[in-house]
Amino acid sequence: MFDILIKDARIIDGSGSPAFEGSIGIKGERIAAIGDLFESQARTVIDANGLAVSPGFIDIHAHSEFTLLADPRGEGKVMQGVTTEVSGNCGLSAGPLYGDYFERRKGDLKELGLELSWHDLDEYFDLVETVGTSLNFASLIGHGNLRGSVVGYGKPTKEEMEKMKSLLRDSMKAGGFGLSSGLIYPPGVYSETEELVELAKVVKEFGGIYASHMRSEGDKLLEAISEAIRIGEESGIPVQISHLKTGGERNWHKLEGAFELIEAARERGIDVTADRYPYAASSTDLDAILPSWAYEGGVEAELKRLSDPETREKLKKEILTQHPKDDYWETVMVAAVDTEKNRGFEGKTMAEVAREMKKEPCDALFDLLLEEKLRVSAIYFSMSEENLRRILQRPYVMVGSDSSARAINGPTRLGKPHPRTFGSFPRVLSKFVREEKVLTLEDAVRKITSLPAQRLGLKDRGVIKNGAFADLVIFNPDRVHDTASYTEPYAYPMGIRHVIVNGTFVVRDGAHTGAIPGKVLRK
Repeated sequence: MFDILIKDARIIDGSGSPAFEGSIGIKGERIAAIGDLFESQARTVIDANGLAVSPGFIDIHAHSEFTLLADPRGEGKVMQGVTTEVSGNCGLSAGPLYGDYFERRKGDLKELGLELSWHDLDEYFDLVETVGTSLNFASLIGHGNLRGSVVGYGKPTKEEMEKMKSLLRDSMKAGGFGLSSGLIYPPGVYSETEELVELAKVVKEFGGIYASHMRSEGDKLLEAISEAIRIGEESGIPVQISHLKTGGERNWHKLEGAFELIEAARERGIDVTADRYPYAASSTDLDAILPSWAYEGGVEAELKRLSDPETREKLKKEILTQHPKDDYWETVMVAAVDTEKNRGFEGKTMAEVAREMKKEPCDALFDLLLEEKLRVSAIYFSMSEENLRRILQRPYVMVGSDSSARAINGPTRLGKPHPRTFGSFPRVLSKFVREEKVLTLEDAVRKITSLPAQRLGLKDRGVIKNGAFADLVIFNPDRVHDTASYTEPYAYPMGIRHVIVNGTFVVRDGAHTGAIPGKVLRK
């Protein structure tokens, strides 16, 4: 007697091997049998004739450390088929949080209706377990957290370096899966390579990985990849290049060079992999347009620079040198603001914002950042669709959404987020498998299941096998597709019929069940 029997399914086991017909029996949290089970009995029987069954999708690059506390349903992820996600990317994690860095993070929680009540990763994991979640949750440890809690914006002293190592060691003991960096953001932007190597050596003690939002994804892309590889080589740990891309049309030609660097490193034994979301537009803070010196000293110092006429002229000159074409401002779209006053700018390009403000684009940018106290996110249309296809085809590239778990209602419905928030994984299965045939279905499933599981060292997830955790997605491969757009992002995908996490339905017949059977995964 099984708890759940999935009958007559097209089973895609996650390994990349050809699909096969069969049934899957689930007992408790795990897969108990696979094969010809038609005579078996179960409390719940799912007729999967005409449907595919795969391991639950693993989002290797996510940012849900706060949104899952505000709304444990994680609907935007589980409705896509995501059963496990890895947060703490790009140098920002839920812990450690101390000193001024603790105070600055309070604003991120305030907009979600949350109070910041923890300091370290262990306390945070306990809180997530108490609140519950619909999907499994793992976390990297943000280099920005270590720096922000100890050093800030300068070069660390020997004593500060030891303190960062101590915090990192404690976070790894709590169950972190490795170190992440965000080297275009303060305070990570001010770090040197040697600092990152020393911290990565601590991660090696625990068998973790180094994941990096690199120093450049455009003009200095190749130098940034070389630095990431060097950090992995000198510390002896695996490297995950976050959201591999060639930003800006003048850099699209660099993709072949990027592949050559990565593949040469792999050939000499350095474990380098990458992830990518399946869209040609990126998303980050609006003030990422500013040169890095504008961030020095923190939020108040940056706001002071934006208020100073002489500094504004200097900023304007650098920005216009970097982006000389007038149509650049048509490629930057405001995604979310903090105040009601500017809510009408959400979903509009900076060119449109400038026209409405009756100002030059740079002045409109500075004034919007000032009014919002820098709390503005944006979407940047700067990448090549053809390069995206080529990146997704590389065998060492997996898929990550680079988004937080949100819902179409409730406290996490804020602004106009990137459509990857609701559509990444169905988009791979529809656009890049069924429509464009960039990937086979089996290879696409491997990239969103077993490949990220291997990267994390999760032996019983990401595959369909006897004894594995019953994290499963049942979908229609002929109909699955994303429906979220840049202007209307709050839309769930079609074709995802059922999602099972640890043997419990979290999506049944295309609707969230309200169940929260997810686990905090501690390395």
